[in-house]
Amino acid sequence: MTMAGNLRKVTGLGRVGGLRRVARLARRRPRVDLSHPARSPLGSSVVNCVAYRDGVRAPSGSDLVETVERVRKQGHGFVWLGLHEPTNAEFAGIAELFDLHPLAVEDAVEAHQRPKVERYGETLFAVFKTVCYVEHEQLTATSEVVNTGEIMVFVGPDFVITVRHGRHGSLGPLREELESDTAQLAKGPSAVLHAIADHVVDDYLHVTDAMQVDIDQVETDVFAADAARVDPGRIYQLKRELLELKRAVVPLGRPLLDLADRPVRAVDPEIQAYFRDVSDHLLRVTEQIASFDELLNSILQAHLAQVTVAQNEDMRKITAWAAVIAVPTMVCGIYGMNFDHMPELRWRFGYPLVLGVIATVCLALYRGFRRNGWL
Repeated sequence: MTMAGNLRKVTGLGRVGGLRRVARLARRRPRVDLSHPARSPLGSSVVNCVAYRDGVRAPSGSDLVETVERVRKQGHGFVWLGLHEPTNAEFAGIAELFDLHPLAVEDAVEAHQRPKVERYGETLFAVFKTVCYVEHEQLTATSEVVNTGEIMVFVGPDFVITVRHGRHGSLGPLREELESDTAQLAKGPSAVLHAIADHVVDDYLHVTDAMQVDIDQVETDVFAADAARVDPGRIYQLKRELLELKRAVVPLGRPLLDLADRPVRAVDPEIQAYFRDVSDHLLRVTEQIASFDELLNSILQAHLAQVTVAQNEDMRKITAWAAVIAVPTMVCGIYGMNFDHMPELRWRFGYPLVLGVIATVCLALYRGFRRNGWL
């Protein structure tokens, strides 16, 4: 079947996936930043659909199918389609129009994927974990520090499809930044892939810098005068959030190296050098995460050691006071047995003598314990 026949077939998918209706909504609607909790005000998953030629916006058709048809007839340029949490029905027509692999389509719709880069013929499918730092006035044992989302990217010879999951990581500012650099955008779809990877890794750097502040605060509290009162749950919470960040960052290292070093049909050779720079930034983030993990382990061990020392000091004080109290307890216990024949029972100075002996012994014990640091 010819290309025109394929396109006519896709345009008839209105009953299945509502492709034309979704595309028209994307063309008519204003740009929406989906970083806030609300979905698109029109209820569509399409955020934006723009054709580019030589790094600048090109005239678009009345819908997505016509826009793609124009780009393919001209033989150069590409279409950038942005989606936010599409359903299977919304993505079905798009997947057929761009001939996307079913496994990649399933991953893009279902989300919760591990960062990766896969090749399906001439199409490259990449998964990036996005992260954002959750602002909080005070770190507690239940504070959320890192929030994660996902961006899936389909890169073909004449198209880029971005599928975003989560309430953060909007690509609107990135699109505007790319459009201001026409020379870079003119290098094709792989330039968009690089820009997204660079944007995601830059967010990693921002999150690690923000987490550094939290870790420094916990470290300061642990070595403060009242360190024993520090809630260890705060340290465990930071370690849990750091683990979530690690799951987003570390698996991306190998795919970025492959994009930088191995020839990939969907990636322009000039773009590969840029991926090396992104890979270097990711390595820096990975090293920061490893150092944070070691530092938190040391902070936790120091806190537990301080708690143990504080408990030992408390036990020494309790033991010292128990020894002091044992003297009058023992003497009073002996003279409380009420035997008839006991020394000094009927002696006139017996009572003040016993009190004097008790006071003298207790004072001597108290001074001894104070001198040795037990009290």
